[in-house]
Amino acid sequence: MTVAQPSSAPAENGYPDATRRTEILKTANTVIAASGLRTSLQQIADAAGILAGSLYHHFESKEAILVELIRRYHAELDRIGETALARLDEPDPRPISEQIIELGCAIARCAVEHRAALQMSFFEGPSADPELMELTRRKPAAIQAAMLQLLRAGRWSSYIRSDVDLPTLSDRICQSMLHVGLDVIRHKASSDQVATVLCRLHLDGLSAEIPTDSALDKSAAFAVVDEIVKTWSEADDADDKVRHVRAVARAEFGRRGYEMTTIRDIASAAGLGTGTVYRVIGSKEELLMSIMLSFGQKVGGAWEAILACDSSPTEKLDALSWLNVCALDYFPDEFRIQLAWMRQTPPDVAEPGWSYTTRLRQMKSLLSEGMASGELRIDTPNIDILTRCVIGVQWVPENILREIGVRQALILERDTVLRGIVIRQD
Repeated sequence: MTVAQPSSAPAENGYPDATRRTEILKTANTVIAASGLRTSLQQIADAAGILAGSLYHHFESKEAILVELIRRYHAELDRIGETALARLDEPDPRPISEQIIELGCAIARCAVEHRAALQMSFFEGPSADPELMELTRRKPAAIQAAMLQLLRAGRWSSYIRSDVDLPTLSDRICQSMLHVGLDVIRHKASSDQVATVLCRLHLDGLSAEIPTDSALDKSAAFAVVDEIVKTWSEADDADDKVRHVRAVARAEFGRRGYEMTTIRDIASAAGLGTGTVYRVIGSKEELLMSIMLSFGQKVGGAWEAILACDSSPTEKLDALSWLNVCALDYFPDEFRIQLAWMRQTPPDVAEPGWSYTTRLRQMKSLLSEGMASGELRIDTPNIDILTRCVIGVQWVPENILREIGVRQALILERDTVLRGIVIRQD
C-alpha cells in the first residue's frame, strides 16, 4: 500500500499538512479505540471536524490510517526499548526493581496512548492489506530485549531467582504492561499506578508464605478444577451442521476479531451458503452469543465452585489460575473473542455468561479475606486496582502457553501471581 506522504503546503483552517495529518491520526486513534475497527472514514472525519473529502487529501484509505497508527505504535515501543537498553550501559544506583517498574510504566503509557494499534495487535489484521497484516503480527522485540537485560541484571545481583526462565518472564511482563492499554484493566486509574502494581505482583507475589507446587496440587480447589475440566470434552446436543458452523465461527471470530468478521466470511470458511448460515444459526450477534454463552457458563460456573470449596485464599487463587490455563488451552478462540469486551465501548450485544463485574466483586472479596488474615500481602494503596490486575495476570498469554505447555504455564502463574520471582529476604 502507498500511504499518502505529508506535504509542506498549507491545509484547511490554516493547518500545515503535517500538523493536520497528526491531528487526524490522534482523532482516529481515539475513535477506533472506543468504537472498534469497524469505524468508518466518515466517523473519523466527523470527529476531526473536517469533510470526508478533505481527509482523503491526507490518507488515501482507512487502511492507510491504520498502517500509520500501528507504525507509530511500534516506533514508540522500539524507542522505549532502545532507550532502556542504552541506560543499562550507564551507572545506575537505583535498585533493579525500580528500573523494571520504570520500564514497565513507559510500556504501559505507550499502550494507553496507542490503544487503537494495541487492539489491532490482538488479531490477524482488519483487512487483507499485506503491510497491515505484517505489522499486526510484529512482536515488540525491543522492549522484550530491554526487559530481559534488566531481569538478567537482577539475577546477577542475586535479586531474581535462578529457577525462572527469564526470556519467558520478559515476554510475560511486557504483555502485562501492554494490557494496561485495555480500559477494563486500567479503568479510572493512571497507567503508572496500574503498571506499578502489576510489576510488584510479578516481582513479589501475593502470598505471605511461599507455597510449593506439591502442596498446591493437593488442594481441594485444585481438585475442583480438574473435575470440571473433565466435563468440557463432552459433546453438546446440537446437530452436526450447527456444531460445524459454531466451530468455524469461533475460529473466524478468534482470528479476525468479532467486528471484522461477517456472516459471509463464516459461510465461506464453512463451505456453506450465507442463507444457510442464517437459517441454521441466525444473525452474527446470535451466533456470537451461542458461542460465548456456553464459554461463559463453563468458566463462570467453575469460578463459583472454586470459591465455594473448603480451601484457603492462596489455594483458591491458584485454582483460578489453573482454571484459566485450562480454559485458554481448551477455548483459545473464545478467549480471543473475549478481548472485544475489553474496549471502552463493547459490541452491541449483551455481555455473555462470564460476567466481569461479578468476577471483580468475587476477586475483591477473596483478596480482602486473604489480606485480612495475613495470608496475602502486597504493597498497594488501592484494592480495586489490585483486583483488576490480579484478574488480568491470571490469564497467561496464549503464545507462552503454546510454547511451554499447560503445566509449565501453571508454574509460571504461581511464580508471577503467588510466589513472586525475587529471592525473598524474610
